[in-house]
Amino acid sequence: MYQREFENLLRTTPPRAMLFFGENDYQVANYLQHYINITSAADSMLTLYFDEYSFERAKAYLSQSSLFGGTNLLIIKREKKIPKKELDVLVELVGKSSENFLLFHYQGTETNAKSLQSSFTPKKGANWLRLFEPNIRESIELLQKKAHAIGLDIDHFALQHLMLILNNNIALCANELNKLAILDGKVSSKDIDRLVYSTAPLATEQLLIELFEKKPIVATMTKLLELGEDEFSILRSTQFFVNQIFLFHAFMKLNGHIDSKAILGYKLPKPIEDKKGNLALRVKSTSLLKIFEYLLEIELEIKKAPPANRELLLYGAFIKIQSFL
Repeated sequence: MYQREFENLLRTTPPRAMLFFGENDYQVANYLQHYINITSAADSMLTLYFDEYSFERAKAYLSQSSLFGGTNLLIIKREKKIPKKELDVLVELVGKSSENFLLFHYQGTETNAKSLQSSFTPKKGANWLRLFEPNIRESIELLQKKAHAIGLDIDHFALQHLMLILNNNIALCANELNKLAILDGKVSSKDIDRLVYSTAPLATEQLLIELFEKKPIVATMTKLLELGEDEFSILRSTQFFVNQIFLFHAFMKLNGHIDSKAILGYKLPKPIEDKKGNLALRVKSTSLLKIFEYLLEIELEIKKAPPANRELLLYGAFIKIQSFL
C-alpha cells in the first residue's frame, strides 16, 4: 500500500491489522501512536517487543474480551520473522472482533518483510505499508508538523540546520525539538549550535565502516566536513579506527573469538562489536600494514599542503586505502 492511500484510510476506516516495515522508524512510531490515540487503548494494550514475543500470549490476549470493556490493541516489534501460521491465526482473531487491533512493526530484512505480506491482505481486513527513508523536504515537513504540535516557533532554515548537525536523523531531531520547546521566543540556528550536540563522531564511525566495507564514502565525507570536522580530525579518527581493527584482528588470530572488553578495556555495544569483528576478520595482516604506513605518509603530505588542497588529498587518501582492502 502507498503511504498516501494509508493516510486516507486512517481518516476513514483504519485497517485493524497492519504490517509496517521499511526505513522510516520515526514515521512508524507516529502511526503506532495514532492508533493508540484513536483506540484509547493506552491502558489496555499489549506490547511485545523483540524477544518478548510469545505466540501463546499474543493469541490469548486477542482471544479475550478487553478487561476495560474497550479495545484489545496488540503491538509487536521485532527483527525476526513470525511464522506465517502464527501470523495468520493472529490476523484471523482480529477479524473476528471489532475490538481487536494488531500492529506489527517488522525491522528485519526487506526480503523477509515481503514474505510476511501474504498474511496482511485486504481480504482478511488487514494491510501492509512499506515506508521509505524520507528525503530532506519530507523530513522538514515532518519536523514542521512536530514543531507546530508542541508550539515551537522555528523556521525552515533552522530545521535544515538541525537536520545537518544531527546527520539527517529525524528521530533525534524530533527529540531535540522537545528540548528546544522550553525556550522563550523563536528558535534560531545559533540556539541550535549552542544547545544541540552534534552527531559528527557517529558520522565519522559510519564513514570508516563504509571505508572498510569498500562502499562509496564521498557523501558521508562531505557531510562530515559540513558538520565542521576538519581534515586532521578525520585523519586522526581514521588512524584510531585502523588501530582498533588491528587489535581485533590480532586478538581473533590468537584466541579465535572477539571480546571487546579484553581488547579495548571496555565493552562495546554488541552490534558495534560484531561489526568491527567482521571487518577485522575480512582484512589481511599485510593490508593493515600497508594502510598504517600509508596513513603516516599522507599525514605528512596533508600537514605540508596549503588548506585549499587538504580536502582533495584526504579524498584521494581514502580511495587509496580502499585499494589496499
